[in-house]
Amino acid sequence: MTSWLPIALLAVPLIGALLLLIAPNALRPLLRTYGLILSGLTLALAALLVATFDYGRAAEPQFEVDRPWIPGLGLRFHLGVDGISLPLIALTALLTFLCFVYLCWGDGRAREQFTRDRPRALVFTLLVLEVGMIGTFLALDLLLFFVFFEIVLIPMYFVIGIWGGERRRAASVKFILYTLLGSVVMLLGLLLIWAQTGTLDIEALNAAHGAGMSRSVQILAFVAIGIGLAVKSPMWPLHTWLPDAHTEAPTVGSVLLAGVLLKMGTYGFARIAIPALPEGATAVAPWLGAFAVVGIVYGALACLAQRDLKRMIAYSSVGHMGFVLLGFATLTPVGINGALFANVAHGLITGLLFFLAGAIKDRYHTVDMPSLGGGMLATLPRLGSVLTFASIASLGLPGLAGFWGEMLALLGAFQPANGLPRPLFLTYMVIGGLGAVLTAAYFIVMLSRVTHGRPTHTPETPAVPQGRPTPTPETSGAPLLLGSSEQRTATIAQEHPTQPTPDDIRSHELGSWTPLIVLTLLFGLWPALLLSLTTPAVQTLLGALS
Repeated sequence: MTSWLPIALLAVPLIGALLLLIAPNALRPLLRTYGLILSGLTLALAALLVATFDYGRAAEPQFEVDRPWIPGLGLRFHLGVDGISLPLIALTALLTFLCFVYLCWGDGRAREQFTRDRPRALVFTLLVLEVGMIGTFLALDLLLFFVFFEIVLIPMYFVIGIWGGERRRAASVKFILYTLLGSVVMLLGLLLIWAQTGTLDIEALNAAHGAGMSRSVQILAFVAIGIGLAVKSPMWPLHTWLPDAHTEAPTVGSVLLAGVLLKMGTYGFARIAIPALPEGATAVAPWLGAFAVVGIVYGALACLAQRDLKRMIAYSSVGHMGFVLLGFATLTPVGINGALFANVAHGLITGLLFFLAGAIKDRYHTVDMPSLGGGMLATLPRLGSVLTFASIASLGLPGLAGFWGEMLALLGAFQPANGLPRPLFLTYMVIGGLGAVLTAAYFIVMLSRVTHGRPTHTPETPAVPQGRPTPTPETSGAPLLLGSSEQRTATIAQEHPTQPTPDDIRSHELGSWTPLIVLTLLFGLWPALLLSLTTPAVQTLLGALS
């Protein structure tokens, strides 16, 4: 077994980040493609991991690395991959690579970040962030899991605080305070498990299914760990850091935050909390389900009230993660499979939505939906079409990836695990179904504001010859209120004859978005690709509850 693969997945971005510190001047000429090369190599390693994974033993950890780490405390450097972690590792490597594609070949704000806004620091930060994200999904030791879980906080803090919007400092401080406080509580829960069982090995704890811990200890540990995971997920009412962080983060920060960092919280329920603390999970599950369905409805209602497109997508994550937490709360194979499927689907679809929001802001210099003026399908038909596709995928249209996770989570609530109150979970199912209807409502409202109707605002031209600034509506004199796309194009051509007309999808955007679109279609039409991978692992982690 190629046990070197997990080490390589961590070593490539880590060594790349260290080289930026050791030899910054030597790497300066390669800086524009440096992160792309390293993240591409990491993605190739992740693809090799997917290709060589033994799908007949998806419930067992593979590619294991188990070495002494701190012998005096009995801590081990224990890594491995199973059917639960494999999709998330591949998703992390893919989204990180696509973010570097966006930065490397982009223009507008993306180009500014490689020419003016500390490009070496940005590449370094994203590579360290990738180490923490992949390490979280590889770790099979509780303390090692916690270390990787925390590594991502500092890079994301700087991504928001340095390269974010006008209110970036307040958003980054709020992000770090919430997540650090949640992590402190989670650490107490992990130490309680260690004190009761004498081991931090996740494999051993999951195999024991709570043996050696009383019911009260399991409940206390589950609540402590669950709070830390719920902050990162994010679960209502611990979600309030998320809209600000997403709104102020740069495009690549929003993509990685929604696509991967939120999954680290929900992943912890499947990897640690439920299998290691089965009695605690059974006792807390009704409360977890209650918070989940409140989050589903709250997130949808908050989306209906938003004017800012990025903020609306951020609040949609609260609702979508509510379905994931509801699936975990059912403690059934159907519900947990739905939660794991929704994790991956949300990463693909919401990552695409934030890429689209970045493209819209780059053209219109705003993501305020009323200010966009509508009519995007007339002015930028391809961009408007991709936005429509991502929106209907996110609202759960059958045949696209967003459907299966939500449907299976609701189906799990229809028949929860033994020991859980079925009437209560039937109520959760009904409320969750209402939330799904509201989800469709706010996406339809958004599309009616942005893509449909008579266009009134003009998107910016993409670029001008080198050495000349990109014109803005204020400096170019281009009118903001025009009657049709033909009139707008003619006006721009008359006033700026040497400049190209406003463009639609650009080449770097096509490269960044196409894999996400293809995978959204693939998993929507062929959900067995994921479900056959996660089902054996889910049945194993629920062994003590069956």
